[in-house]
Amino acid sequence: MTEKYLVDPDLNLIETIIQNGGDSLKKCFQCGTCSVACQLSPDKQPFPRKEMIAASWGLKDRLVGNPDIWQCHNCGDCSALCPRGVQPGDIMGAIRHISILTYARPAVLERLWNDPRMLPLLFILPALVILAVGFATGLLNLQNDGGPIVYAQFFPVALIEMIYIPLTLLVGLVFLAGVRNLLADMRANYLRRGLDDGDPIKPVEFLKALIATLPTIITHTKFASCIENQQRKFSHMLVSFSFVNLATVAGAFVFALYVLGSHGPYSQLNPVKIFANLSGIALILGSLLLIKDRLESTDGHNSYSDWYILALALGLGVTGMLTQFIRLVDWPTAAVAMYFIHLVLAFNLIACLPYTKMAHFVYRTVALAYVAYVDGRSQTS
Repeated sequence: MTEKYLVDPDLNLIETIIQNGGDSLKKCFQCGTCSVACQLSPDKQPFPRKEMIAASWGLKDRLVGNPDIWQCHNCGDCSALCPRGVQPGDIMGAIRHISILTYARPAVLERLWNDPRMLPLLFILPALVILAVGFATGLLNLQNDGGPIVYAQFFPVALIEMIYIPLTLLVGLVFLAGVRNLLADMRANYLRRGLDDGDPIKPVEFLKALIATLPTIITHTKFASCIENQQRKFSHMLVSFSFVNLATVAGAFVFALYVLGSHGPYSQLNPVKIFANLSGIALILGSLLLIKDRLESTDGHNSYSDWYILALALGLGVTGMLTQFIRLVDWPTAAVAMYFIHLVLAFNLIACLPYTKMAHFVYRTVALAYVAYVDGRSQTS
């Protein structure tokens, strides 16, 4: 007997997809070329054809919690071979963007990073927070004593921790709730498709699947499977590893400060400092390459949010390097100003994680781990 399914279309979904770069959606006539062309699409339950059908019908419930949208890496193979000139990769990207915003809480904050009119607030609000906390606690000191420039003299470590640790914890809580809801929706999606047996997830087995998935994610193996836009692998790895490396460097300096009692600034020959400088250069280079790729793209579409993330990454790399160079040439006023701008951008980076494309670092990892978990469980059953 044919399965009955009550269609409950979201009338705003198609318009939202179009606004986020999927304006070729209505050209699709369901030939299936996209699924055949995709090197990453599995033999069973292939994508993106079924996602194109669901998007055309406004079936949001079949898209937002669908693990397959995260298996797509938007390499462009499907778009290059589409006989109708449709851009399935861009449409899948728009669906992922909608999924990210679905799990972001509070939802009202997403406007800050997805509405161009909110751009001034992204600089004003963090600046006000830093200044307000700094003056209220008396930790902020904008006066130079005439000695060597030490940024901790102007913005003490205690002030930085007082602002950025709570911010990071809040972002972590948003992701925790988002991951929990994503897992529930993915299980419901797979259960409906007969791919999940409905048994509770075994944490140890899921962790093993996650660990087994990480090498593929870290080495960007999926990018290498694509034919179109293979150069994105190199630039994407530069930016991704730069962020991870710089976060590691920050942790190393915190360890040096509180455990070893070693205060900065550190010598340029310090191994950790060299590693940080190389990571900063890689972040700038990777951001420029990604921007170059998007500017040269003739068939892709980039939303405001995409450009903002690229500009933010480039801005963090440039201001981070400039704070160091200005300190070395002993220009106190410019040093304080540049470091303040860098702090504002860093605040933005942390705060925007659950509300922008950056969230795919978390949600794609969880989705790929879930797919590996289900596949592993089906093989042993």
